[in-house]
Amino acid sequence: MPHNKLNIGGAKADVLSWVTHEMSSDEHDMLRNVSRLPCLFKHVALMPDAHLGKGSMVGSVVATKDAVIPATVGVDIGCGMMAVKTPFKSGILEGKMAEFRHEVERAIPTGFNAYKEAVTESSRWEGWSEFGSLHRGVQDRKGKAMTQLGTLGGGNHFIEVCLDTEDNVWLMLHSGSRNIGKEIAERHIATAKTMHKLSELPSPDLAYFVQGTYEFQNYWHDLDWAQGYAMKNREIMMKRLLKSFNRMFNDQREFRPEITVNCHHNYVSIEEHFGDKVYVTRKGAINAESGRYGIIPGSMGAKSFIIKGLGNPDSFNSCSHGAGRKMSRTKAKSKYTIEDLKAQTAGVECRKDRGVVDEIPGAYKDIEEVMRAQNDLVEVAAELKQVICVKG
Repeated sequence: MPHNKLNIGGAKADVLSWVTHEMSSDEHDMLRNVSRLPCLFKHVALMPDAHLGKGSMVGSVVATKDAVIPATVGVDIGCGMMAVKTPFKSGILEGKMAEFRHEVERAIPTGFNAYKEAVTESSRWEGWSEFGSLHRGVQDRKGKAMTQLGTLGGGNHFIEVCLDTEDNVWLMLHSGSRNIGKEIAERHIATAKTMHKLSELPSPDLAYFVQGTYEFQNYWHDLDWAQGYAMKNREIMMKRLLKSFNRMFNDQREFRPEITVNCHHNYVSIEEHFGDKVYVTRKGAINAESGRYGIIPGSMGAKSFIIKGLGNPDSFNSCSHGAGRKMSRTKAKSKYTIEDLKAQTAGVECRKDRGVVDEIPGAYKDIEEVMRAQNDLVEVAAELKQVICVKG
């Protein structure tokens, strides 16, 4: 779908939108604020799964010149997806799906849980050598960060077993930088707000660091570390997931994955666009440069997609990071019941209790519509449907 240029009164830069639904006045206010930032480069790109966030829309791509906005990156620095295509067909899962779900829940801590002691892969991570140079406000968090490395977390984070349209088994997971990423982000967001007269900003949540300053340098260092932590977090979980999978289904033999994808969708990178080097913040969006693999998940009862980017320059080579919420967690809990959850997740081996009602498929946008809206951004490499889902 070609994008639209939104007509937002008072905006100082264009907002190019792939969104197909009507947008609220609050969403327009948020986009107007971002468009008025002096450090904004060219325009804001709005992906089809966009919805309200903190300071800027979730599902937006904000390129900046010589500056980074920590609240736009958000508190789950480096959150993203990982997927592995196995050489197996669905028949191996028959009669063992519930058993495997419980095995995964035992092998990988979920929610607020962590390992009693750091797992071997965590202890050996080279990133710990940099921990002492992180923000002084997190220096007492190393032990917790080590035991959380390789854990899922809660909210919309998940581990899934999926089948593609050719009956191939895929393993997929969604997580980020856990509590350490959140604490790093919160401290730098607070610092950014001290760097400006907040009344002169479009929104206090859009306080930014200017390249070349001491504060920018510190944030960039910590941001890079947290993005590395998030990537390693997914790698460790996938390794443990594969070990459990092989133990149950493959006589403990290892296999070589046919496809492996590991991508951030809350992060910043330095990229060249329109002839300039800029900081590209993808807040709920993934890199969809030409030929690059990515993952766009649906909700826990819907399809997900492995994609290849088409490299659309107007989106800063980006696409959506999922279906996107259409209602808040509070609203979902008040609207839906456990019976609704059971009906909407029929055929999926997963939790079906009050604790995950806020993740019910009905709380999310239609992933098929989201995919149709971005057919100029990506092409589908594989269409997946989950059969097992572990939630935090």
